[in-house]
Amino acid sequence: MQKHALWISGSIFVVALTGSPGLAQQRLLEPSSANAANLSKANTNDPLTQMLREGRRLANSGNVPGALAVYRQAADLDKANPKIFAGMGFLYASQGNYDAALGAYQQAIALDPKNADFHYALGFNLASLGRNDEALSAYRQAILFNPRHANANLSMGVILARQGRYDEAMNIYRRVITLAPNNYKGFELLGTSLIQLKRPQEAFTALQQAARIAPKQGMVRVHIGTAWLQLNNFEKAIASFNKAVQLEPQNPSIQLQMGKSLQAAQRYDEAMRAYQRAIALRPNLSEAQEGLGDIFFEQRNYLTATSFYRQYIASVPNDPDGHYKLAKALKESGRKQEAVYALDQARNLLRSQSDPGDRLRDIDTLIKELRK
Repeated sequence: MQKHALWISGSIFVVALTGSPGLAQQRLLEPSSANAANLSKANTNDPLTQMLREGRRLANSGNVPGALAVYRQAADLDKANPKIFAGMGFLYASQGNYDAALGAYQQAIALDPKNADFHYALGFNLASLGRNDEALSAYRQAILFNPRHANANLSMGVILARQGRYDEAMNIYRRVITLAPNNYKGFELLGTSLIQLKRPQEAFTALQQAARIAPKQGMVRVHIGTAWLQLNNFEKAIASFNKAVQLEPQNPSIQLQMGKSLQAAQRYDEAMRAYQRAIALRPNLSEAQEGLGDIFFEQRNYLTATSFYRQYIASVPNDPDGHYKLAKALKESGRKQEAVYALDQARNLLRSQSDPGDRLRDIDTLIKELRK
């Protein structure tokens, strides 16, 4: 399949970082004392305990701004309690404010430097910002303090796979499978790595084991369908996709992943329908908008591609790839001035990254071409 961008993610999978800080740290929203020995003696009517309970109540009811305000007050009262700062980090992350979450978790780690969950959460937020090397370091710290921390191990594998280091990633997944044989994620991620390496027959073994452990996980069925696509068995692929939808009919990520897999197999009409269903379930799903833009570009429908890339950029304004793709579509439409502006936006965003690679040179070359 021809790729119109000069840089494309190597993975066709929507593999979220394994677990969320919130899942491992719901207890961080519980009232706690800086001194564990005093916890049982704490007066349940003291201001700090009441404040933390109110913060937890607000968080559980979905009022994250209100909960954050309460936690900031609690931090002013007890600056030595790492769980207050970790709770704030979880709340910031739940809003997608990963920079603020980083600061909160760094404060928590300064107070409790050997807490594996805090290091894992730090890695989660770093990875969410695309700071992959720093995320790997944080995950390694989490594993240092808790070698059996499944989420830290698996998330480190995801980052390594992002970087194309599949052998290292698969070694980590196999280690998790040994440590926790009932953790379906280890088998699922091992299977997706094997698919990336175009080894679908081996992927089946891992993915089918994941399906046995977690029979209600629709995404596992999507990956099985992707393996069938690699074997050019469209009928069995669609059967697996349909099973995934049956298991999780309201999950837009299922439709999104189906779209990505079908697009990679050049089944563009089916991919477009999957993306459209994903957007129907979640109207601002940026990856589906980007996927539709890519397909319309492949079909040389540059006007429609431009529309979807603009929608994508509205949702993800700081992604240089989105601006670059928009520029390519504008260029093909003969809108050179707008294309140069989009390339300038991409260039400015790339300059803030630690490792832009060859992409700045690619942009400069295209700008020169447009200005001739």
